[in-house]
Amino acid sequence: MRWWSVANLVSNAGTWMQLTVQNLLVLQVTGSAAMTGLSLAVQAGPGLLLGLLGGAAVDRWPRKRTAALSQAGLGLVALVTAGLVAFGALSVPALLILAAVTGVIATVDAPATALLGNDLVPTRDVPSAIALGSAVHSVGRLAGTALAGVAMVAFGPAAAFAANGLSFAFVSSVIPFLKLIDKSGEQGAAPVPAAKPEGFDGTAREGLRFFMRRPRLVALAAITGLGAVFGRNYALTLAVLVTGPLAAGAGAFGTVSTALAVGGIAGALLAGVLQRPSVRMVAAMAGIGAVLQIAAGLTPTLALLIALVIPMAVVESVSDTAGTTVLQTDPPPHMRGRVLGVWRSLSTGWGLIGPPAIGLLMELVGARAALVIGGLVIATAAGAGLLVHSRRTAPAAAPAVSLTKAPAPLAAAA
Repeated sequence: MRWWSVANLVSNAGTWMQLTVQNLLVLQVTGSAAMTGLSLAVQAGPGLLLGLLGGAAVDRWPRKRTAALSQAGLGLVALVTAGLVAFGALSVPALLILAAVTGVIATVDAPATALLGNDLVPTRDVPSAIALGSAVHSVGRLAGTALAGVAMVAFGPAAAFAANGLSFAFVSSVIPFLKLIDKSGEQGAAPVPAAKPEGFDGTAREGLRFFMRRPRLVALAAITGLGAVFGRNYALTLAVLVTGPLAAGAGAFGTVSTALAVGGIAGALLAGVLQRPSVRMVAAMAGIGAVLQIAAGLTPTLALLIALVIPMAVVESVSDTAGTTVLQTDPPPHMRGRVLGVWRSLSTGWGLIGPPAIGLLMELVGARAALVIGGLVIATAAGAGLLVHSRRTAPAAAPAVSLTKAPAPLAAAA
């Protein structure tokens, strides 16, 4: 797990180096902001359309081999891009093709690497492993963003793509040496079937059916989707708030972004102590975050906003860790790749819808009102969900004890 964490830190730093310069490079190559947006959509599109198929592939193929090959594929694309940039041969068609290929590979890579990390620790430590991964991601983001500026000045934009390609190669070379833990003998662990379970056909459609018939996964998707559309577009909403109503500059927004990153790291470390994450915890965190968002929308000063965004990021990070743990541990092992595939399609969808939706809302009512309205929507949904859950579980909390009839089995109550 330590080797895997180091590899992921290197990979995340490389990815954020590339992302930091990528949009600027696309804008320089095309001269069009619309084309820049199109390149991002082309890269995200496969996640929306092929997420289910990618998850099904992860369930069918050996985990380590799949992750190693997908990482190598992403590294190859990054190195090809670096070569085209270095020789001034990156055209618009080539740019779009490379973006699409990256998106296709990522539909397999994302669930494969996520589940591989969980296979390195006992089941009881999975929440801590996910929290560690979140902290590694946040630290890699800070390091990669800083290194991108150095690389741009010293070596040019091609260096960022080359560094990202080498970081993927490093991860791919580490994977074969990782030792997976056999969890079949753990207390409470689901037995590993020797053959396909009854009704198991290994298709993407089966994964979608499983997801839609699992109320807690549907509830998790609903609250997370609302949060993604109305509450988590801080790069947009807080940028407009800082430079508009608060009358501060780009440097001030940089400070706010740093505060968000610090809060994200702190939240990831705090989430490491979670033992039994649940959808109810995600809803509670969403409600708390919504209240903080409303306060941020009403804040009169930049200093108070900075003080608010740190706990906002902490709550978001804890919520993400809890939700990810539910996604990766609630389904039976033979369904987890496809559940993550469904989630990738959903998250890509609301990731594409969120920024234009909240942007339109800000155009109509302003940044402050948009933050307040978004927070009210999330808080209302989270509160309603928690209320419904408490009413459903209240009768089962204190069942009547009969002297002539044995109590229901614990499994039935669960």
